[in-house]
Amino acid sequence: MEQNNPQEQKDRKDSNKIYFLIAVIVALLGTNAYLFFKDKKANERIVTLTDERSQMEMEIDKIETELDKSNNSNVVLSKQMKEEQELARGKIAELREQLQKGKLTQGQLEKAQQDLKQLREFVAQYAADIEELKKKNAALTMERDSLQTTVGNVNAKATELERQNQELNTKVKAAAALKVGDISVIPLRVKNNGKETEVNRANQAKKFRINFTVANNAIAEKGMHDLYVRLIDPAGNLIVTNNTGMFIIDNEELQYNYKTAIEFANDGKMYTVDWTNPNAFQTGTYNVILYADGYIMGKSDVSLR
Repeated sequence: MEQNNPQEQKDRKDSNKIYFLIAVIVALLGTNAYLFFKDKKANERIVTLTDERSQMEMEIDKIETELDKSNNSNVVLSKQMKEEQELARGKIAELREQLQKGKLTQGQLEKAQQDLKQLREFVAQYAADIEELKKKNAALTMERDSLQTTVGNVNAKATELERQNQELNTKVKAAAALKVGDISVIPLRVKNNGKETEVNRANQAKKFRINFTVANNAIAEKGMHDLYVRLIDPAGNLIVTNNTGMFIIDNEELQYNYKTAIEFANDGKMYTVDWTNPNAFQTGTYNVILYADGYIMGKSDVSLR
């Protein structure tokens, strides 16, 4: 039997050790390479997640800015729009909170991206609704302004028609008022036996007889008309008697000396009014003014020596 050389056995053992060491080194190199590539891949993934988070944060800022811009449109929001806006802001706050926690799992990131997509679509629709609402408001404002202009024009026209109607009524009223045709004032002396004679001296006169006719007036109301008489003495003062009263002419209150009524039939007849002076007449000129239907009917004067 062939015997192994001790030297050969020694060399063989040394050779096995070398192979073992080489195998260990190769295994270590493989492990290190695996760990290196694993860490590199993980680091790249972390970097990718970080970039995506930053991008999402920027997108959220943009979405929130668009939402704020829509709310600064001076448009009155409906109850539903207000509720939708609150939901959107709540979702924005929720996404910010998730992103600020730090590392996200792939599932969390995908969920956040999906929420962000829905939020982006909502804000876009919300902004479109705001613009539509602004257009409707603008149309309503134009319609309101147009209606106000129309109403203003109608009111102005109505006011002008009312003014013209009042003027017409005033003119008709003035035209319908009785006017004197002929008028004369005769001073009379009254004797003890009741006989009356015309005089021209103040110390003889006791009363004035006013004779007048009414001018033809087809639109004047037929029937009884109040007649007011004002007698002004030579000094320019109204002669005050127990029969003195007040009446309205052209929205002005005046005193009268005598009041009676005449029946108008538009027949041209003569009317007579006697006024007795309770005091003595003075020399000078007396003015006699007749009023009817709110206007001066006519006037005359008479002088006494």
